[in-house]
Amino acid sequence: MVAPRFKPIEQCATEGRSRQAVAADLDGTLLLSRSAFPYYLLVALEAGGALRAVALLLSVPFVYLTYVAFSEPLAVRALLYVAVAGLRAADIEAVARSVLPRFYAGDVHPEGWRVFRSFGRRCVVTASPRAMVEPFAREFLGADVVIGTELEVGDDGRATGFVAKPGVLVGEHKRRAVVREFGGAPPDVGMGDRQSDFDFMSICTEAYIVTRKKYRAVPRDQLQSRVVLHDGRLVRRPTATNTLLTFLWVPVGFALALLRVHLIRLLPERVVLYAYKLLGVKLVVRGHPPPPAAAKKSRRPGVLFVCNHRTALDPVMVAAALGRKVTCVTGSFAGVLGRDTDAARARVRRLLEEGDVVVFPEGAPGRGPSLPRFGALFAELTDRIVPVAIDAKESMFRGSTARGLKRMDPYFFFMNPRPTYEVTFLDKLPGELTCGGGGRSAVEVADYVQKVLAVQLGFECTSITRKEY
Repeated sequence: MVAPRFKPIEQCATEGRSRQAVAADLDGTLLLSRSAFPYYLLVALEAGGALRAVALLLSVPFVYLTYVAFSEPLAVRALLYVAVAGLRAADIEAVARSVLPRFYAGDVHPEGWRVFRSFGRRCVVTASPRAMVEPFAREFLGADVVIGTELEVGDDGRATGFVAKPGVLVGEHKRRAVVREFGGAPPDVGMGDRQSDFDFMSICTEAYIVTRKKYRAVPRDQLQSRVVLHDGRLVRRPTATNTLLTFLWVPVGFALALLRVHLIRLLPERVVLYAYKLLGVKLVVRGHPPPPAAAKKSRRPGVLFVCNHRTALDPVMVAAALGRKVTCVTGSFAGVLGRDTDAARARVRRLLEEGDVVVFPEGAPGRGPSLPRFGALFAELTDRIVPVAIDAKESMFRGSTARGLKRMDPYFFFMNPRPTYEVTFLDKLPGELTCGGGGRSAVEVADYVQKVLAVQLGFECTSITRKEY
């Protein structure tokens, strides 16, 4: 129900706001969800580990009871203590930069964003820790100022689990924080969604409340920036229900992953595709790959399959899609050839004389719906280049991470109930688009391959390098 003192956000006009200032709450106002629990859970899991995440989930009934029976600040303090006590502040900030934005960006309130984006000066004021919120609010919402609860950090650089003065930003504390920021010129518009926001909203020239009407989240590409790189193991936003179901699945999923990983190693490539089907793994193969090189009979050199990189399982899936063994030069490809030595080139050329070779010019698995700049040296090795578009579909766990243990990547991917791999073989590059036959530079060839793979996958081409990944 709309509070009697404030108009609903739908009635807020956005024309002529470019020189005005707005102060807005986050959860339930700029975001659809009124609960910050999923973001505390992500910090606990990614920076603290699975046991801390389980402890946080188990605390939910106590926190909810505290919120209803006592106060919002006490509930936030309890949630915060379990989530971050003892964690390095640097780790919390890293998760806030690399993991949280993808989940925040998928939950933006359309009416809150419609109004917020129209102002020239934007301020976010929230009870959530500023360290968790600020990277997303500044980059993706265009916030000029982020005012949030401050974490108390000890001399050893670790969060104590308590909050610094003046405490959790709700009610009167929010109002005072807004007054300190804006001084004698209060915000032109205040936006909130609950009673603890009314204090700061009441000092604004205009104030609007975000009602509980059902809306769909704003498409990610309509925000201030796009999420290009992201990290984290979870696919879905970890609400309390989703998290409980995920943790209940883990024992079954891990046993299934062990079977999927180790049984396949015992089977020949020509039957792997059928074994995957029996184990619930869907491998979709499109296009028409060239036949085996058969170099000993025809002396025809092998084909260089140039692939984008999604997970550590890419070489296995390409071999299964081809139904034969192939030589794969993985992460070392970019590093070895990056030194530009004759020995490195000669090594890969010898491999091509013996058969087909699979390479990944990205050098590291992708971290979003985008392709980084491809290393160009593969284009100098042969003119027989076949681009291969690879995509992985996960429903519960992501099969690649920049922060976690890389050796666990295959297990996390196979812990998904029905994981899907899509391998699409594109046409071999025409001679006129290669270095030898067409006189193109290696960079031109690499950029072209990156572009055709991005178009096939519906990804964005970027100039991000492997070091930035």
